Amino acid sequence: MTPFGEKLRLLRAERGITLKAMAAQLGLSPAYLSALEHGRRGRPTHALVVAVCAQLNIIWDDADELIRLARLSHPRITVDTAGLSPIATELANLLSERIRKLPPPTIDRLLEILKAEPAPQSRRRRKSGVTAS
Repeated sequence: MTPFGEKLRLLRAERGITLKAMAAQLGLSPAYLSALEHGRRGRPTHALVVAVCAQLNIIWDDADELIRLARLSHPRITVDTAGLSPIATELANLLSERIRKLPPPTIDRLLEILKAEPAPQSRRRRKSGVTAS
């Protein structure tokens, strides 16, 4: 299950909405919505997350959190370490190799460490076309 799928399932349960009913309201098949919740499909589109928020009457911080979880919910990721240090490449490879066997407390500790680090600044284009950092 993905972070988005877990949260969606929780929100549906809190509101007493069945998977079949929610899928119909969103214009999706129940099979697709189930696969999305269980991580058998890629992350949802932004438009779908917005539709889910509207359907569940989720606004402001809660909507931002659902959007964040959707962004972090791709079940099959690729880590590009080109241009990074050999240690960063080793970390990515070891994590890829061992993540399925890591006990939950270890995963929790790793996630805690990564969340404590400040997020990198995104690069946005200014109207002049110059990239800002």
